[in-house]
Amino acid sequence: MVKLQTEIEIKPSAWKIGYEDKILMLGSCFSDEIGEQMQQRNMQVTCNPFGTLYNPLSIAQAIDYNSQCTIHNSQLIEYDGLWHSMAHHGSFSRPTKEEAEAAVAQSVAEMQKALREATVVIVTFGTAWVYEMVNAKSVCQSEGRSISETVCQQGGLSGKAGLVVANCHKMPESWFTRRRLTVDEIVSAWQPVIERYPDKHWIFTVSPIRHIRDGLHENQLSKATLLMAVNEMVNQSYKRSVQYFASYEILLDELRDYRFYADDLVHPSPLAVRYIWERFADTFCTPQTRNQMQIELKRWKQSQHRPLH
Repeated sequence: MVKLQTEIEIKPSAWKIGYEDKILMLGSCFSDEIGEQMQQRNMQVTCNPFGTLYNPLSIAQAIDYNSQCTIHNSQLIEYDGLWHSMAHHGSFSRPTKEEAEAAVAQSVAEMQKALREATVVIVTFGTAWVYEMVNAKSVCQSEGRSISETVCQQGGLSGKAGLVVANCHKMPESWFTRRRLTVDEIVSAWQPVIERYPDKHWIFTVSPIRHIRDGLHENQLSKATLLMAVNEMVNQSYKRSVQYFASYEILLDELRDYRFYADDLVHPSPLAVRYIWERFADTFCTPQTRNQMQIELKRWKQSQHRPLH
């Protein structure tokens, strides 16, 4: 028989995910895609309480984020009429500092509750490239541009040098330096997190979505860094509690065809997402759980129908 694709061999997991488990999804927009598949099947899942996060350091920092207002203030910056959290997605930006603090506080509470109750944490790394803040006031002055003292003092920009941000919020490029994390940096940030939560199962995956704005070569270097870091974390941890799922390899090798991509030729198509989800379910779920998923998915589809009259 002629084979038309390279099949990725994935061994079934020794432990399984069921409807009794509570799941926390963190990371890139691929986490949202897989999380949505779980939600449609009525699983107990919380997706990205801080919004979509891409780099490993920001995801790790989100787990450790403190709910105290002093921490909130140190992460909030006013720019272009909005207050932004440098630890959150842009969907948390608000017109006033009070509104931003409230949104951040709610996300922190949701994160802490989900992390406390979760039996399984699924983390998707998107990119190894990070943006670190520099002293914005000094940069603006050197460029001959003005920046208000309110922004510098209330937003605390002058004290942010070296802060790895989760999102640049369309702030001036000169306010940041861009670099690629090393394997050791990623492992050093995550190994203590894994050790602090020995009661949880950890599943790490690398997003198959290419960051073409970084450049294709730079994207490959980034993905390779993430893959090596996850491999090191799996090797350093108990096999039972930390595993890798090959979503990156499934899309780029097994589904090596642009018909499995969206119109932007970067994101996976709905068909590809469903296929990767099915491979995930085959790996981590029992046949009984998968049968229940089909029943719940049918119910969800029925609930989406609206009568014409």
